[in-house]
Amino acid sequence: MKASPNSGPAAGAEGREPSLYRAVWRWHFYAGLVVLPFLLWLAVTGGLYLYKPEIEGLVYARWSSVAPADSTVPLDRLIGAVERQGRARVIQIMRPADPTVSWRMTLSEADGTRRTAFVDPYRAALLGTTRNGGIMQTVRDLHSLIITGPVGNAAIEIVAGWAVLLVLTGLYLWWPRRGSPAIGMRGRPSGRVFWRDLHASIGILAAAVILFLAVTGMPWTGIAGARLQSWIAAQGLGRPHAPGPAPWESGKGHDHGARQTLPWSLQAAPRPAGHGMGDIGAARIADAAAARGLAPPWIMTVPASPQAPYLVSRTIVRAEDARALYLDAASGAVLQDARYAGFGAGARVIEWGIAAHQGQEYGEPNRLVMLAGCLAIIALTLTAPLLWWKRRRNGRFSAPPRADARSARGAAMVMVVIGALFPLTGLTILAAIAIDLLFIRAQSAGAPPGAGVTRSRSGIELRR
Repeated sequence: MKASPNSGPAAGAEGREPSLYRAVWRWHFYAGLVVLPFLLWLAVTGGLYLYKPEIEGLVYARWSSVAPADSTVPLDRLIGAVERQGRARVIQIMRPADPTVSWRMTLSEADGTRRTAFVDPYRAALLGTTRNGGIMQTVRDLHSLIITGPVGNAAIEIVAGWAVLLVLTGLYLWWPRRGSPAIGMRGRPSGRVFWRDLHASIGILAAAVILFLAVTGMPWTGIAGARLQSWIAAQGLGRPHAPGPAPWESGKGHDHGARQTLPWSLQAAPRPAGHGMGDIGAARIADAAAARGLAPPWIMTVPASPQAPYLVSRTIVRAEDARALYLDAASGAVLQDARYAGFGAGARVIEWGIAAHQGQEYGEPNRLVMLAGCLAIIALTLTAPLLWWKRRRNGRFSAPPRADARSARGAAMVMVVIGALFPLTGLTILAAIAIDLLFIRAQSAGAPPGAGVTRSRSGIELRR
């Protein structure tokens, strides 16, 4: 379907549609103002994190490969050798499934500083160390804005909620009207219509993926994620209950590191308490885990305090891999064996969403789809400011024209209802409504009667 380059989606429309269109357009504009820089940040860092194995393989190429021998050094001896060479305590061991890949161990120094050590398990040799988690942990911290603490976590939640609004309002604006193409570009790159159509075409092709990324990113957020976790638990749809619970030790960074190795559904769970004092050693714990069928790749977390258990968790690729095995340090007895099959329906859905969000659940096709979503977000965040630039009037930037009061109130109420699902987003929506009203009143107070009013062909007032 073709149309002239000057025919817009609402051009020539009759009745209330143009006013409602302007109301939705205005909210789409505000949503973009709030989140575009953050979405660009998340898309770039998220796209990089999708290729964590490849990037780490390049950066740590000298330390990542080992020549296999007949057997690995017994685990207790290996830990002792690494502690002597690294002059720090081993608190976590990451054993890969591939015998040609080096093991990784987390070292904790006396002052609490942590490093990641690359280890040759056949020769008990420390190949090299880097900051805790290495370069990809830095990318992950940048992606989650954890480096800014609670403020960053709140920002991620706000952005995710506004991203949902961007997709929903964008779908409404995209809906073909009066000759506007569903997908395709009209006009020339020098004109605004070309960039509007490009922006809309990219948006509609990637809308489902962007919406999926926004929704599945919510479990990591502070308020909305915590509410979701509480609701799933209250409905009996969450994790299995731990026997003999003892709370995670407050302020212990070691326990925080342990939680990061767990499935999302178990990260806020209390850990089971051990039965006695003493430590039979990591080697016997590894044997006990193997006897329970927990094969590599796995991550073992060493007890941080007396009576604390060992935690051996499966390295998660697909959601179905989720498994956490707690073993008594004094005897090796199994305290809890939490498996994906034992999770409630809600927890399983969340775990599936997280694995797919990270591009892991369905292999390379999954990763490519998520990468396409990241690239689409980058393209949208770059074309949106260009559209704003091209629609400026008399060299001045402005928001889209205001709708009539009824349409504006209706659109605002829908935004508030959606915002109720994401509390922090809802608060910023209310703030945006208040600012818009103050701006309108300030303009009205300073303008002479009838100023800035023109009429469209349909006779509806448009304020510039």
